[in-house]
Amino acid sequence: MAEISERDQKQVDNANSGGRTPVVFIHGLWLLAGSWENWLPVFEEAGYAPIAASWPDDPATVEEAKANPEVFANKSVAQVADHHAELIRALSKKPVVVGHSFGGLLTEIVAGRGLARASVAISPAPFRGVLPVPISAVRSSSPVLINPLNYSRAVPLTFAQFRYAFANAVGEFEAKELYEKYSVAGPGLPIFEAVSANLNPWSGLKVDTKNPDRGPLLILGGERDHTVPWAICHASYKKQRGNPGVTEITEMKGRGHSLTIDSGWREVADTAVTFLARFKE
Repeated sequence: MAEISERDQKQVDNANSGGRTPVVFIHGLWLLAGSWENWLPVFEEAGYAPIAASWPDDPATVEEAKANPEVFANKSVAQVADHHAELIRALSKKPVVVGHSFGGLLTEIVAGRGLARASVAISPAPFRGVLPVPISAVRSSSPVLINPLNYSRAVPLTFAQFRYAFANAVGEFEAKELYEKYSVAGPGLPIFEAVSANLNPWSGLKVDTKNPDRGPLLILGGERDHTVPWAICHASYKKQRGNPGVTEITEMKGRGHSLTIDSGWREVADTAVTFLARFKE
């Protein structure tokens, strides 16, 4: 398991020294921790100690990531989940957790381990038992799935692929800005794991939806999301709602998969803050 990076350790130390409830942000594929840059001051103002967590071996910047894309290869969901669980266990207070896309799935995994006070999963990638496979989700994953060798590779998106998978609900100019500012290569392995999850009893994409220590959970989905369409979000919600904790779902109208980074990010952040405020100490 990769060690917690110096950057993340500094965030953990800051959170532990301040006495506030930490909020751990978990990014998904094709983005870095810096994609949460707008969210951090909002949550800090709301009284949290924000931590924008990295995946193992993540470069610090988009520029570094584009210069060394191979560092993203061969990252499994189980490996990344264990990495984030290790970071959370280093905190002196149980955090709230917010994740997007595969980061939303990782949020559900760590919450299912009883590691979150409350959590928000935004457009979460499906876990084992979530059955819908919308055509748009298959097309969004096709840059990886088109070549079996991508299983062990890092795969970047072209602008056209990013436009479809992430930025279909914003204008062309904004889509290009988001692509240049945030898009990096991502490991192909998690996509192949997601495709085979319901066929593989040993899949690492398992969520303990019944754990009474899971805590309150909000699932947020974008109405126009191609990568994680509403059908997947709602199927995830139906699996989660049997938990004794509060489980809610909200559809963000007119929003695509870029809802955490595009010009409408504040509405999503405020929705998350409002939900989590109900469960603060």
